[in-house]
Amino acid sequence: MTAYIVRRLLLMIPTMFGIMLVAFVVVQFAPGGPVEQVIARLTGADTGATSRISGAPGDFASRAVIQGGAQVDSVSSKYRGAQGLDPEFIKKLEKQFGFDKPAYERFFLMLWNYIRFDFGKSYFRDISVLQLIEEKLPVSMSLGISMTLLTYLISIPLGIRKAIDDGSRFDVWSSTVIVIGYAIPGFLFAILLIILFAGGSFFSWFPLRGLVSENWALLPWWQKPLDFLWHLTLPLISMSLSAFATMTLLTKNSFLEEIRKQYVLTARAKGCTRNQVLYGHVFRNAMLIVIAGFPGAFVHAFFTGSLLIETIFSLDGLGLLGFESVLHRDYPVVFATLYIFSLIGVVVNLISDLTYTWVDPRIDFETREV
Repeated sequence: MTAYIVRRLLLMIPTMFGIMLVAFVVVQFAPGGPVEQVIARLTGADTGATSRISGAPGDFASRAVIQGGAQVDSVSSKYRGAQGLDPEFIKKLEKQFGFDKPAYERFFLMLWNYIRFDFGKSYFRDISVLQLIEEKLPVSMSLGISMTLLTYLISIPLGIRKAIDDGSRFDVWSSTVIVIGYAIPGFLFAILLIILFAGGSFFSWFPLRGLVSENWALLPWWQKPLDFLWHLTLPLISMSLSAFATMTLLTKNSFLEEIRKQYVLTARAKGCTRNQVLYGHVFRNAMLIVIAGFPGAFVHAFFTGSLLIETIFSLDGLGLLGFESVLHRDYPVVFATLYIFSLIGVVVNLISDLTYTWVDPRIDFETREV
């Protein structure tokens, strides 16, 4: 097992290199980089979503006016909309964002910094990338961990029950509800919940925004967890809908496949009770496929599955941060979050494989290639 772990750890190096290389190359061809964002703000042409960026672009514009001479006759520039700006000012912008270096040099410098977990500062926020992620992390942690636990704690017992009672009335009507729930987009269901239960048109049972109340710090210690759960209820239900359906049906089908195998009939013929067969033999084998889906489900829920939900419920988490960073071409935040999320993803996949051996010791990764 040690040799397998070492091979997997070594395989992470080219994997991470490939992910960052592809992302870096794609970004080089994407129009409207950070320099263009500042130029658009200076020339008054930034009327889209990027006009909402606060901080550095406005500061750059102010300095350009104060320095004087920034506005000159039209000059040639590789940046669209840069006519009328001092070429020296454009060079200062390029140096500020690191675009005065060749692309390959910027890429390898970025990798060297990321290996040392030095992610630099945001282009358009006066804060380091790690501090920015740290500020947004509690929201995504609350949603991701809660969603994963809720999904597994409900879906696995329900899937087992549906497998045992396959074809019964309970199985039919629960499958109908699950399929309908899976077909409803999470963001649409979130809007429906707001209309019904968050003061939209009917009831005002749940808050509309945030994870805690404004007076949370003043609440007694025993009310703080209740207040947190109260705010988390609607976003969590909205996010868990599709994952709940997927995990339930996956568990059911996995158990059905195992229940119909010969060793189950043999165990029953030897006098084992249904629970002994189900939880002593079938459970261990059937749970392998469920465990296999855990890394993807966890990473999706924790990092990328909450963008629309965070927007609808005004939750300032990592999903919203990543989207806004791409929109505003805040490359340090974009690449840092991609690097961190990808690294966590490959590590979680390794942990998942190691969990296989814990669930079923018969599995030996040493006997197969990575």
